Amino acid sequence: MRRGAKVKKKLDKEKVVQELKEKLSQSSAAVLTDYRGLNVAEMTDLRAKLREAGVEFKVVKNTLTWLAAKDVGLEELEPYLEGPTAIAFSYEDPVSPAKILSNFAKEHDNLEIKAGILEGKVIDLQKIKALADLPSREELLAKTVGGFQAPLYGLVNVLQGTIRNLVYVLEAIRQQKGA
Repeated sequence: MRRGAKVKKKLDKEKVVQELKEKLSQSSAAVLTDYRGLNVAEMTDLRAKLREAGVEFKVVKNTLTWLAAKDVGLEELEPYLEGPTAIAFSYEDPVSPAKILSNFAKEHDNLEIKAGILEGKVIDLQKIKALADLPSREELLAKTVGGFQAPLYGLVNVLQGTIRNLVYVLEAIRQQKGA
């Protein structure tokens, strides 16, 4: 291999490490998986589901990921960087990648979830499963809005009942005076 090719290859690796450092530090959650055994159709299906949720799925080299993880303070990630690795990065909803990958792993035995990163901390498989069991951000927002609406509907019903009773009393007075 020529010297120029080696320099270019080294620069390419440095660029990948820098990109991974940015993704690891900017993501609210990331899930590491072993995708060994998934065929092209299954990988395409998984990528489509993740993309719909705004999650980026990237196949990574373990050594370059380790370099990036070490630079951003995620040394605990090292034991999980064995075999083929792909990482799902989520920048907004930390529940989405865990939920999608857990559901996909239930349907496809070939997908194995290794570990995850949540708000800058490495988490194990049990915590990822617990995260996957949480309601999505949209569900939580809907429940919160519903919680705010319930007292308002109660107040409206009470106010309407008072007005309705006033109308009944006035109608009774009108009928009494008319007789």
